[in-house]
Amino acid sequence: MLCSPQAAYLQRAGLRTAVLEKRHVLGGAAVTEEIVPGFKFSRASYLLSLLRPQIYTELELQRHGLRVLPRDPYSFTPLLEDRNPPRSLLLGNNMAQTQQQIAQFSQKDAQAYPEYEVFMGGLVSALDLLLDAAPVDTADLGQGSLLQRLRALRSLQPLLRAGLALGRQLPRYYEVLTAPISKILDQWFESEPLKATLATDAVIGAMASPHTPGSGYVLLHHVMGELEGRRGAWGYVSGGMGALSQAIARAAAARGAHIFAEKAVSHVLLGRDGRAQGAVLQDGTEVRSKLVLSNASPQITFLELIPQEQLPEDFVRRIQQVDTRSPVTKINVAVDRLPSFLAAPNGRDGQPLPHHQCSIHLNCEGTHLLHQAFTEATHGHPSSRPMIELCIPSALDPGLAPQGCHVVSLFTQYTPSVLAGGRPWDEQARNAYADTVFDCIEAYAPGFKASVIGRDILTPPDLERIFGLPGGNIFHGGMSLDQLYFARPAPSYSGYRSPVPGLYLCGSGAHPGGGVMGAAGRNAAHVALEAFRHL
Repeated sequence: MLCSPQAAYLQRAGLRTAVLEKRHVLGGAAVTEEIVPGFKFSRASYLLSLLRPQIYTELELQRHGLRVLPRDPYSFTPLLEDRNPPRSLLLGNNMAQTQQQIAQFSQKDAQAYPEYEVFMGGLVSALDLLLDAAPVDTADLGQGSLLQRLRALRSLQPLLRAGLALGRQLPRYYEVLTAPISKILDQWFESEPLKATLATDAVIGAMASPHTPGSGYVLLHHVMGELEGRRGAWGYVSGGMGALSQAIARAAAARGAHIFAEKAVSHVLLGRDGRAQGAVLQDGTEVRSKLVLSNASPQITFLELIPQEQLPEDFVRRIQQVDTRSPVTKINVAVDRLPSFLAAPNGRDGQPLPHHQCSIHLNCEGTHLLHQAFTEATHGHPSSRPMIELCIPSALDPGLAPQGCHVVSLFTQYTPSVLAGGRPWDEQARNAYADTVFDCIEAYAPGFKASVIGRDILTPPDLERIFGLPGGNIFHGGMSLDQLYFARPAPSYSGYRSPVPGLYLCGSGAHPGGGVMGAAGRNAAHVALEAFRHL
């Protein structure tokens, strides 16, 4: 189910809906789990921003228990440097204070930053028009009945509106979408700590460097969300990310949906006419239905749950060729005190300071460090100085940990899915990499290693095994331009329908892509409902 809301939408429209979750806990990668006794972790996904605002209101998620904790400030980048104390960069919603922080490194950058925010906001607003509808079905434009062609023309509207919104800035925005993010940031700024901090959003979750063409789109994908009306804001979910999945589940159940955990699907049930007629569980139980929506990855849906002979050869080949490389190792840590950074030491009372609620960026003194970490991974070696995004949700949500203790989320990269020489990610390799990460944190916050009570290390193979993320890829496939919009998950099948009649793809592998967004589920539900009414 991930956090996808399609069941609630289908049930809301009057269909009888069943949700089949493989694991013991609902939510796919948006879950809260108590890995260390007394410590509640958002074990995989850990921040909220991208969830479409319509879903909050249409499913009444607040009424069903969802509570979001906005962060301000939201970004903290401490530096390792020969100064006492070292400098740091703190970004927040107060533009004057943010500019003052940037001015430590460059007055020019401080003056340029507001204009940069407005520029990027214009592109985000245009792309936003494309998120809540299926991509244009180009096949229907040149064939089919007159009604089908008219429908296809109508589906062009969001694309045309987006183009009009970009206006004269289209050439500059085109460059943002296609160029390396390092090139774009170099046009705006000169200070490396600011450029590296902003570049993290362009490479997070992607096996890409700031110097990789097209990395600009990934940055946009991470700033196109909103929280409580503030564009680009990210926050924590009270109770962990699983509380979001539970709120969506309650919204579906309140309308009559049936939700089952620990019900792994063996394969999609097909009729003699090749139409999807339900699902067969691993215990042999048949669940019959007129529609099947799969929130699993395209790889699992089409390469494991459907017999290959039922699918076009070209389609199968396309799914097999999707780039699912992942650089991510997620480490969840239980600590007995807050990290105290050299650049911003804790007070005597040990209480959270403003920077503790932020995404804390380590090894981000310059974009060259991100590129160096990426290069090591392309040769099969985990980064010796990995990019680390450290979050402490218990700084705003103390109920996640025992009194005085905290949960720490470490989203790290770059770690290759397959190690050099074909070595496995065994316990020794996993712990060796985690020790490298902890050594890095120790350099910024002495005493961190001594504060650790327990840790949960999730390498790319672990993320695939536990959460079904192909190759450990958090987006179900790279967010490069060749795997977006018309081409997600494959050309001619970007509108949620699949080659199997009655089977729809509604997860991160479908348009508009990954993240805790819900757009694919909402859109797919609307497409499936329209088809259902024509049955």
